[in-house]
Amino acid sequence: MSPAEPFPLYFPGDARRPFSSDAATRRFAKVAQLEEGGRVLELGCGPSGSASVLLAQEFGCSVVAADSDEALLSRMRERVQSLALNGRVEVRRLEPGKFAFREGEFDAILCQGRVLMGLDEALQTLRPLLAHKGRLGMTYPVRVGRVTPRAVLEFWERRLGASLLLPRELLHHLAQAGFEPESVESLQDAELDTLYRELEPHLAKASSDQGGWLREEMALHRESGKATSSYAFLIGRRKEPGERPPATRDRG
Repeated sequence: MSPAEPFPLYFPGDARRPFSSDAATRRFAKVAQLEEGGRVLELGCGPSGSASVLLAQEFGCSVVAADSDEALLSRMRERVQSLALNGRVEVRRLEPGKFAFREGEFDAILCQGRVLMGLDEALQTLRPLLAHKGRLGMTYPVRVGRVTPRAVLEFWERRLGASLLLPRELLHHLAQAGFEPESVESLQDAELDTLYRELEPHLAKASSDQGGWLREEMALHRESGKATSSYAFLIGRRKEPGERPPATRDRG
């Protein structure tokens, strides 16, 4: 058996990522109640850093746009400078698995379309970086549909080093890790088809070692004829120990 793919899971740096549309970023910003001066960390920002730019321009946030790929970061710095956002967007190189940030530094942490760590490690690592009631929005693979083929389950277990979960199980992990689960959405069949179709030209330039896992993922999807695994975007609010649930609004 080949060794599991190391995190972050491979994704071509210049390809369009799931949940990276402006509409998705605005939805997250509204759930996170971001406003002027809010401090945001975008993890795996990619070359355009569209989320960082939007949050700075439309919501007045102060954003740290972080990635591990220096080539992508160089292009991101050029964009930030061209838009005169140097005072609002800081572009920073991120070493995988190392987060040199202060506890409670961010009002929100956003990771769109990249899987940087295993689920439990991500929740444990990122929660302390959030301020009180800060929001985490992150992408993670999920099981979808009524029946998931054994080949798909085994593939993801090899790739992640853990079982592939249902969306509701992701929310349970959020709750167990000290978050108030707020939402989860997954890519539907047509969205997943479009994602893989747009990835193909980028994968053609990747080595077999780089893109092997992603090519196998795409082949399994096409063999199934419909989505049996997908990508989900989940949002949770940092919850404090002993925190009481919000009061119900009873008009009666």
